[in-house]
Parts: sequence; C-alpha cells; structure tokens
Amino acid sequence: MSETIFGKIIAGEIPAELLYEDDHCIAINDIAPQAPVHVLVIPKQCIPRLVDAQADDQQLLGHLLLAAGKVAEQLGVGDAFRLIINNGAGAGQTVFHLHLHIIAGREFAEGHMAG
Repeated sequence: MSETIFGKIIAGEIPAELLYEDDHCIAINDIAPQAPVHVLVIPKQCIPRLVDAQADDQQLLGHLLLAAGKVAEQLGVGDAFRLIINNGAGAGQTVFHLHLHIIAGREFAEGHMAG
C-alpha cells in the first residue's frame, strides 16, 4: 500500500490534513493547486491507473464519484466544479495511485470539454 506518496499518507507515514475520510477513500488538498479549490479524492485501495480497475472495483469507482460530490458540497463548490482523472504519464498522471481531482473556484473556458 505505502509504495506511493498517497499510500504513505493513507498509512499515516506522511502527515496530511484530511478534508474527508470514510472507509474507502480520503480527500486532501493538492500540493500544487491549479485553481482556488483543488482537492484530491484518493481510494484507500491502490489501483495504479483507471485502466487497471477491474469489474470488482465497480462499487469503489462509484463510491469515489459520490464522495467527490460530498466533498465539493462540503467545500461550498457543489454547484460548479470539474472532476478529472488523469490516466497515465502522457495524460499528466504523476502518482500511480488512482485519484480524482476536484477543481473549482474559477471560471472554466468553454471548448471541446464543455458539455
């Protein structure tokens, strides 16, 4: 579990301010925020990348989305936020322990990701 920085945080080996915690995940502030609100939702179970998830991870993946919504509401940004998962180094993933980015607190440009 503790091979990545997130595993070490979950194991209590590295201190971090937990914004949210339940039996399946934690939420912490990103150390290099890209917006006024930039929080990571991290499963306690290590799945390196989204494409590494298996069918039996379906319930956990759904739980992460629900937890992200709860965290966004708790932070007061429930009406407008982006949820991002980077999959692989080519997509900007730097820690190979699946995590969701909640990004909010600024206007987002319209474009190909608008919808």
